[in-house]
Amino acid sequence: MSAGWSWFVIALVVLNIIGCVWLIWWTARRRAGDPAATDTSHVWDGDLTEYNKPMPRWWINLFYLTILFTIGYLAWYPGLGSFAGKSGWTSAKEHDADKAAEDKKLAATFAPYAGKPIDVIAGDPKALKLGKAIFSNTCATCHGSSAQGAVGYPNLTDNVWHWGGAPEQILETVLNGRQAAMPAWEAALEGPKGVTEVAVYLQSMRGEKVDSALANAGKNRYEAICVSCHGIDGKGNQALGAPDLTDDYWLYGDSNAAVIESIAKGRNGMMPAHMPILGETRARLVAAYVWSLSNGKSADATKSQ
Repeated sequence: MSAGWSWFVIALVVLNIIGCVWLIWWTARRRAGDPAATDTSHVWDGDLTEYNKPMPRWWINLFYLTILFTIGYLAWYPGLGSFAGKSGWTSAKEHDADKAAEDKKLAATFAPYAGKPIDVIAGDPKALKLGKAIFSNTCATCHGSSAQGAVGYPNLTDNVWHWGGAPEQILETVLNGRQAAMPAWEAALEGPKGVTEVAVYLQSMRGEKVDSALANAGKNRYEAICVSCHGIDGKGNQALGAPDLTDDYWLYGDSNAAVIESIAKGRNGMMPAHMPILGETRARLVAAYVWSLSNGKSADATKSQ
């Protein structure tokens, strides 16, 4: 908390203390003309009388003692003491101390997995539970709690990996992120007609029935522009993150409209680097969990959760 806020809280507490002292003094004092303590004339049923007796002295003194305690607490601990160096307490120091204690516990929990290969970690049921917990807290926002993704966010439970599905490739993705840029090709393809021809050719590569004239024209355009990333056979290039165009998995949808939009306007997908967020060991745990999803390692480990 900043010094300005500290002084604001101190001033608020001091005003409340002054108000409490005044209220107790004002309500407890006797005034000229007040009736006697046993003479109020408030009588019901002949024997029920309301008296005007003041609070017992011991009771009032307890109020004053709590006020004195408040003054001492304010002066020593969270208020003026923070500035005068009496206790040295601050909320920031308290937070840092708590964080250090919890970080120490986490370090002890994750230490057994530091530097271990991903496939070895994936064979440890306890490690997979930790990886699943980290995934749920960090990755599920984009990839879903079941890791099956959505439009623009890859499904992590299948065997389709645009950047490679080997254990160390997945770890590299988690640690350093990925930037998948598909340029907009409408201008280079000479407008919507050229885009449509390429889209039709891609449909033919997936074995669909298409207009052969459009497909042939699209083939020529594909080989002039697209082949450098996706290959002559359309199988893609994991070094570039260029997807296989011959399978049935299309990150942004495989409808004709979606494919045309991808070609014409491009796509720009980004997987953030999680090394600054998770650190190396936690990244290994979550990478092991992700790798296990498409390699049949997670079923037994997560069955009891």
